[in-house]
Amino acid sequence: MSSTSIFKKFPKTFWVANTIELFERWAWYGFFMLFANYLTGSTDIGALGLSQAEKGTIMGVGTGILYFLPVITGAIADKYGYKLVLAISFVIYSTAFIALPLFDTFAGVFAMYLYLALGAALFKPIISATVAKTTNEETSSIGFGIFYMMVNIGAFIGPLVTLAYKDSGYTTVFYISAGIILINFILILFYKEPEREVKNESIGAAIATVFSNIGKALSDVKFVIFLLLVAAFWSMYYQLFFTLPVFIAQWVDTSSVYHFFESFMPAVTETYGTNGQMDAEFITNFDAMFIIIFQIIISTIVMRWKPLQAMMGGILICTIGMGLTLLTQNVLFVILAIFIFSVGEMASSPKITEYIGRIAPKDKVGLYMGCSFLPVFAGSTIGGVISGNIYGSMSDKVTLMIREVTARGLQIPEISKDFSATDYFNKAGELMGMDQNQLTQYLWNTYNPSNIWYVILAIGFFSVTALYFYDRLLLNKKAQ
Repeated sequence: MSSTSIFKKFPKTFWVANTIELFERWAWYGFFMLFANYLTGSTDIGALGLSQAEKGTIMGVGTGILYFLPVITGAIADKYGYKLVLAISFVIYSTAFIALPLFDTFAGVFAMYLYLALGAALFKPIISATVAKTTNEETSSIGFGIFYMMVNIGAFIGPLVTLAYKDSGYTTVFYISAGIILINFILILFYKEPEREVKNESIGAAIATVFSNIGKALSDVKFVIFLLLVAAFWSMYYQLFFTLPVFIAQWVDTSSVYHFFESFMPAVTETYGTNGQMDAEFITNFDAMFIIIFQIIISTIVMRWKPLQAMMGGILICTIGMGLTLLTQNVLFVILAIFIFSVGEMASSPKITEYIGRIAPKDKVGLYMGCSFLPVFAGSTIGGVISGNIYGSMSDKVTLMIREVTARGLQIPEISKDFSATDYFNKAGELMGMDQNQLTQYLWNTYNPSNIWYVILAIGFFSVTALYFYDRLLLNKKAQ
């Protein structure tokens, strides 16, 4: 059967749902890729100047909760209807994006990000459920392929659009994301709710049943160990958003990419470059581009592999890739490392859910599958610690600068709203007789901020090794 005839088998709601997903991901990644530098950047450029630890808490815990809440929000959607809950999620989304730039304290931003996470959590289970309900055994494979394609296209386009307007201020970034969400208010008019089973039980009883089922699955100690090991993958994955944009902005010389585009595509440097350097988020966004280009190829290769082999191989490649992104100041090396990471991401991520289905008792497959979100929740929280306290103490340029100033006994005012991090660095450079490039190189050579890559390697290698012995010893069978 031709692909064209298969496409005709999808109902209109399938295409509407996927278009909604595209714009939702566009809005989400449009701000999320820039969020780490917004939280920690210098106040003179419109950022908040929060510490890396505060950023790690906001992004790690907040994003973790986002992935935990669908346990509850999925039951709410089943009870009250997909269309109504979608509308509520868009209201929360748009108001959260508009309100976020009004807060500049840790507590205020954290509270608003949790509010935004609620909107995302209400949205998250509905579209995937719609895709499942509007496909059948014949069309589900290509149907979910289209769904993930929409996710990645949105993830790629979003940052490119918002970055183009970042010079107008970070407030504009949030307003653009709000505007993209408003498009979904129009699309929802064409969304026809698929049939769903409505049970005659209260929402409280439905949520209690969900948690009861999770409790039953988590009574399996071997399964809990597996979930904890897989959380390591997600803790590395989230460094793409939590840590890498900050690391590139602080340490990496992106001038070679700037000059390349300046020679061949000057419009790119005009849009995504400043003072001879490319925006950090532009470089990080190569991950989404690589996935769009290579996902089908990688999926074709790993589909022949056993789930554990693909998962372990993918996590190992992810570990190497993410570790290497934090190793040097060479932007071309960083882009190559991002490609390596994306290959591991494409190979391992789909196989995790498949492996859960393999190791679950035959009569509890659905029960175990319902826990597949838990490693994402744990991984995000752990990732927040890595990008927060650990990065803050080992690699944060501001922290290392303050450490050097203190060691030299230099008298410089503390960083505040009236004396930004940029002011601090300029004063330090003046007193130390260095320009900003020399100062960055001095801190790099003196404090070795790239050493954080050992942390990433240790977590990833432990996870891969432990997964191997988990399958061989705890499950008492050969690797699947």
